[in-house]
Amino acid sequence: MALRLTAIPAGSVELRDARVGSSREVPLLPFEIGRTQVTRADWRAVVEAGATSGASSLGAAPSAATLDVPAHPVTWFDAVRWCNAASAVADLTPAYEIHGRNVVWDVNADGLRLPTEAEWEWACRAGTDGPAYGPLEDIAWTAADQVTAPQDVAGKAANGFGLFDMLGNVWEWCWNYADTARYGDYRSLRGGGWDDRHWSCRASVRRGSAPDAIMEDVGFRVARGPVGESGARAAQGWSAAADRDRADIRGPLPIGWTPLGDLLN
Repeated sequence: MALRLTAIPAGSVELRDARVGSSREVPLLPFEIGRTQVTRADWRAVVEAGATSGASSLGAAPSAATLDVPAHPVTWFDAVRWCNAASAVADLTPAYEIHGRNVVWDVNADGLRLPTEAEWEWACRAGTDGPAYGPLEDIAWTAADQVTAPQDVAGKAANGFGLFDMLGNVWEWCWNYADTARYGDYRSLRGGGWDDRHWSCRASVRRGSAPDAIMEDVGFRVARGPVGESGARAAQGWSAAADRDRADIRGPLPIGWTPLGDLLN
């Protein structure tokens, strides 16, 4: 397995919370991130590494026409399990402890993991401040291209950090919950997909879905790098305490809201 990772410098990124109408500046330590989305070839390489790596439980690679397309459809649980298996293959410390639906991130581990939303947006923007890091027709597979499935990675122009398909092609899972007050255990997706219009393929757009949902336009990209002390429950713009506080809703709930009560136990 030879994943292509790119070093991303330290910096800061402004994250917006559209629901509550707020924004915050997030400082970031240096980290690495995949030059492309994880491909079907990457997935298969880990599966074929054998049972001693822990990869045998992953099963076959998600369906795709060629080995160079993003692995899809991939659930959030699929993605974190693959990260741990790939870490074992590479003799790295797995980033996640997985117990059923409960997943704990060791922020000091050097293994492969999903990026936080702050890491993802900083890597996507690559020093730009507009909705996209270039004209969408040059950088992203979207509905405007009238394709009917994800395309081979790195088929369009890279951003300033040398990363491909940060917008378009497939949505990418991030580590963060989408909103523990409103959407329970839904996890965040970023980037837009091959069948999305331009308003969905922007650096700041968020989408959320259930961690076990199977969606044809969803894949993932890995990050790597210790970004905190062992046992810490916050890193790179994410905080377990903030997730818990957000889920702690008192009084009558708005229609359709499903706070993640498990965080309060």
